[in-house]
Amino acid sequence: MIKFGTGGWRAEIGKDFCQDNIRRVAYGFAQYIHGRGETAKPVMIGFDRRFLSDCAAEWIAEVLCANGVKVLFLHRSAPTPLVMHTVQHRDLFYGMEVTASHNPSTYNGIKIIVREGRDAPLEVTEALEKEINSIDGEIPVLPFAQCVEQGLVQYIENPFNDFLDSVLNVLDYDAIRARGPRILFDTMHGSATYPLLVVLHTTRCTVDLLHDNKDAYFGGMMPAPEEKTLTELSRKVVAGGYDLGIGVDGDGDRLGIVDADGQYITANEILVLLYYYLHEYKGWKGPVVRNLATTHMLDAVAADLGEQCCEVPVGFKYISSKIDEVDAVLGGESSGGLTVRGHIHGKDSVYAASLFVEMICKTGKTPTALMEELRAKYGNYVMVEDNIRFDPAQKEALKKTIMEDRALPDFGRPYDKVSYMDGCKTYFADGSFVVCRFSGTEPLLRIFAESGTHEKAAELIAAWKQFLKL
Repeated sequence: MIKFGTGGWRAEIGKDFCQDNIRRVAYGFAQYIHGRGETAKPVMIGFDRRFLSDCAAEWIAEVLCANGVKVLFLHRSAPTPLVMHTVQHRDLFYGMEVTASHNPSTYNGIKIIVREGRDAPLEVTEALEKEINSIDGEIPVLPFAQCVEQGLVQYIENPFNDFLDSVLNVLDYDAIRARGPRILFDTMHGSATYPLLVVLHTTRCTVDLLHDNKDAYFGGMMPAPEEKTLTELSRKVVAGGYDLGIGVDGDGDRLGIVDADGQYITANEILVLLYYYLHEYKGWKGPVVRNLATTHMLDAVAADLGEQCCEVPVGFKYISSKIDEVDAVLGGESSGGLTVRGHIHGKDSVYAASLFVEMICKTGKTPTALMEELRAKYGNYVMVEDNIRFDPAQKEALKKTIMEDRALPDFGRPYDKVSYMDGCKTYFADGSFVVCRFSGTEPLLRIFAESGTHEKAAELIAAWKQFLKL
């Protein structure tokens, strides 16, 4: 059975991510498109640098074209934000990106992008699942070379230009050029190398690269820009005297930052810094949006600025929808994804990194110094996360305990309220919180906790683990 999570369909290569299932997804999608009468416009297909991504993109095109759906294709790998921007800019009905984002190298998958360049909402993926899982019989396929010869597949020439202009046109070019920062960019073997490099060079930054070659194993690391995966970047930023270190994930929608002193700037801190910068330095007034597993420091900053912080479930489609609804300046999540008002409706590490570079140039301050100022004003917020792998056979019992019985551990402190909007989130009287929810792509229980110290946050996670006997 094909099942879509918050970030699309993801599966292990060779086990479930294989040609037959990829063709099933494509055929189900073609049927879905026909059912809605949306064949007048082609589907944009992009792919990252993972194993089988380029092949899978062609397999998808072969099925779509054989079933009356034309395709726009790329000559090279591209990040997810580019596909989203192209769907939005060309007013297409749909786009697809072959990627498993930040998942391990043994995984691959497919993201569905809908009109306006948005992540496919639940009603789309549920309808698509029904189409895919009801397929019975042979799937029509037209060889890729014939698709191209017959004009059913058309290559997009210079696909990055419009996307790059959308970023460059809003940056303070003079501020960045005047400072001329030296940047070490860890591409993590991903597909966002070219667009971010163009932006940095155009604004006169000096840039050196790490891990810019294609590597299906991502150097043996998770292709996610987290503290544990950016240790080499941290070390080399200090050794080389760089002003900033930048890391992005495999499909270019998540951002990691390292300061000049090697200090890792967390995803939560990136959100807080950029919101404060955009609001106070660039004058972009308005609310901020976060998911329920993201720092409450955003709430404190927004309240002090006379703005609202809106909480939504995990899944960037909820963030982008809320940004539109309340005209928010910025929306993001603690896993490193964010977007800003007026840009695409999905996560974009290229734009986020560019704004971050502008911030340090325009303020003349390091990210660490800026965060120290904000902590002095708003207090200390420390988040701890634990991903607990379980036997899939345990899932129903765990789900019953957490979501149906709604049983809670003894946290040893009073709490104000509990929300079951997405998993179980407990809010405490001192401003702390803990979230316990299931991953949408892997057999993992994700527990996030935030408090004034690491120890207090860790205690909340330990209470859940002991209660669930995990």
